Amino acid sequence: MPALRVAGMPRSPHADLDLHLEVGETRPARALERALRDAIAAGRVSPGGRLPASRGLAADLGIARTTVAEVYGQLTAEGWLESRVGAGTWVAQTAAQGPSGRETAAPGTGPRPYFGGIPDTSLFPRREWAAAARRAADVTAAAELGYPDRRGSLRLRQELAGYLRRTRGAQASAERIVIGQGFSGLLTLVCRAMAGAGARRLAVEEYGHRAHREIAAAAGLDLVPLRVDGEGADVTRLGPDIDGVLLTPAHQFPTGVPLSPARRRAVTAWARDSGGLVIEDDYDGEFRYDRRAVGALQGMAPGHVIYIGTASKALAPAVGLGWAVVPAARMAMLLAQRPVLGEPRDTLNQLTLAEFIAAHSYDRHVRRMRAEYRRRREYLAAHLAARAPAARLAGVPAGIQALVALPDGTDPDRVTAAGLLRGLAFSALREYAASGGAHPAAVVLGFGASPATRALADIDLAVAAIEDAIADHARPAKESADR
Repeated sequence: MPALRVAGMPRSPHADLDLHLEVGETRPARALERALRDAIAAGRVSPGGRLPASRGLAADLGIARTTVAEVYGQLTAEGWLESRVGAGTWVAQTAAQGPSGRETAAPGTGPRPYFGGIPDTSLFPRREWAAAARRAADVTAAAELGYPDRRGSLRLRQELAGYLRRTRGAQASAERIVIGQGFSGLLTLVCRAMAGAGARRLAVEEYGHRAHREIAAAAGLDLVPLRVDGEGADVTRLGPDIDGVLLTPAHQFPTGVPLSPARRRAVTAWARDSGGLVIEDDYDGEFRYDRRAVGALQGMAPGHVIYIGTASKALAPAVGLGWAVVPAARMAMLLAQRPVLGEPRDTLNQLTLAEFIAAHSYDRHVRRMRAEYRRRREYLAAHLAARAPAARLAGVPAGIQALVALPDGTDPDRVTAAGLLRGLAFSALREYAASGGAHPAAVVLGFGASPATRALADIDLAVAAIEDAIADHARPAKESADR
């Protein structure tokens, strides 16, 4: 097989390195891509090591120059390489490396959050947001700069009502929308209002955000976990002794399954019959990749569902705004909690979001992010199938995280530990559980958390961690059988 000579650059301590690349005669692009990635991950090429020009490498390896250029472009997009027109291509300074061919974190760096529910803030539309902020400052009347309505800016509520009707199938109007500080702030408001009205028991999905359960418990509500299976939360367990239920029906967090049509009908029937309240967390409803997104549950029973959405996933958590569509009969009890918990005073930020939506910048950005996250999930699915076929990607193609079901007997802690060695911090499914006991062997990968420049490289690291953990589990059994 041909050897690739890597030329040193002035900033690199390594010059004239010889690197052996295994490139087969079939599918040379994939073989070269894998060989270069493995060489970088194994530390055989250090950050700053310059690669040959595509023409020279193609001649050395006996393959087409366009193939080399395509591979360089792919690895540059993934964050492994850096390239400038006229300056050449070299290994990125941040490329992950480690001993023994196992990708690990670059020395001196801590693990990066790779948890579910974290969006890529590197793609925040700064220019469009700044333009919206300027327009908001220019057109805002003096009266709007005073103390706002307890429900929030009327202009934002009007824009959101139209957006939610159009994109989520919600039955929304400006009069029934309340603006708050993200999902957590609105959930606090709802739970305090429920407890104040005499509610005592809130059903929650077996898997979900621990912080959300803590908010409900802090409001004085007793939690009743609902089993989650392939149809979503088992709402058939709801009865007259339950006052409310918190659900993620469009895309269950973090298992990734939508609430089935039968269970959507069942939970709305329960709410109508019992007078119970459904709290709908529509945290990533815009991000469905195989079909149109499932519409909001609120549209089926607007008098019994409080719908909550935020700008955190589509834009960035720093925007800090969420919205609730509230049944008319529940509005007074919600607003009664506002003086206690604090009223929204960030009117200029709300008006900026209103301008951003009115200019259709929100729609355009959601479309861009949907395409980006779809690309990442498809890449994860393909590489998981190729490198760790014993593992399975669960849930529907949607969202910014994915549940990976591991083979029987695989310890999820081995996978998360292998992830930390590679600089990624993610969690086993049981870390999201509302109760103890046995839980499926699975891990949650937040593929939305990485900046775009290294998103695919991080997926490679996560898949390598899964691959290694499965291999480590299988090795003792093979050695025992050999004996």
